Amino acid sequence: MRIATWNVNSLKVRLPQVLDWLIEQEKADTPIDALCLQELKMPDDKYPLAELESAGFHSVFTGQKTYNGVAILARNASMAAPTDVVRNIPGYDDAQQRVVAATYGDVRLVCAYFPNGQAPDSDKFTYKLGWLQAMTAWLQEEMAKYPKLALLGDFNIAPEDRDVHDPKKWEGQNLVSPPERDAFKALEALGLTDAFRMFEQPEKSFSWWDYRMFAFRRNAGLRIDHILLSPALRDVCSACVIDRVPRTWEQPSDHTPVVATLTLG
Repeated sequence: MRIATWNVNSLKVRLPQVLDWLIEQEKADTPIDALCLQELKMPDDKYPLAELESAGFHSVFTGQKTYNGVAILARNASMAAPTDVVRNIPGYDDAQQRVVAATYGDVRLVCAYFPNGQAPDSDKFTYKLGWLQAMTAWLQEEMAKYPKLALLGDFNIAPEDRDVHDPKKWEGQNLVSPPERDAFKALEALGLTDAFRMFEQPEKSFSWWDYRMFAFRRNAGLRIDHILLSPALRDVCSACVIDRVPRTWEQPSDHTPVVATLTLG
């Protein structure tokens, strides 16, 4: 099973790229079985269900006009119908559509678009920390029910200095601040493992680059898109890579996909 996460920064704009990427993976005999998308930026009635079905994928999703929105695309040829679908964090009052979860066979996939936070001294940062706390508490319950669980998404957290192109420049700022990194560690303390860091990786490996100042060309990026695996999935993970190719396309998202390979019995 190959699972992936990609913040597409508007599915309306990036749908052709999503479809092209999925087709290219299929042609390369490395099909994507489940793709978690963030920042759909569209209400549910605008979701391209028919186009994705025609491409061979069924979806669970929750959208929101202009902002946020998440979806899980699952390949019809290899994935069971989704069960126990959950939208947003149960018991957490939040108008922002940031979480969708579903179970495929015995594998639980949680797709999440973590709040950005804006700045450590802002109300949005306070919201981010509260959201992270609620998310962590809920995931603890989910892992008790579903031993095979993967959390995929745009975390808006660079966990370590090696995930930042210029750590000194970013020191103390949003996305790299100690409270955010502590929240990431709290997720790991649940037993979740950062799949990307299970393997030797090239230095300066990032998943997001600002549109400004030729950031991608200079590789001035951050690694903020992650796949975290429960122990049962960690033990069967054979690879995790960042696919930089879609970021080279015309009018790309500012993020690029992260893909993990699981060998399930």
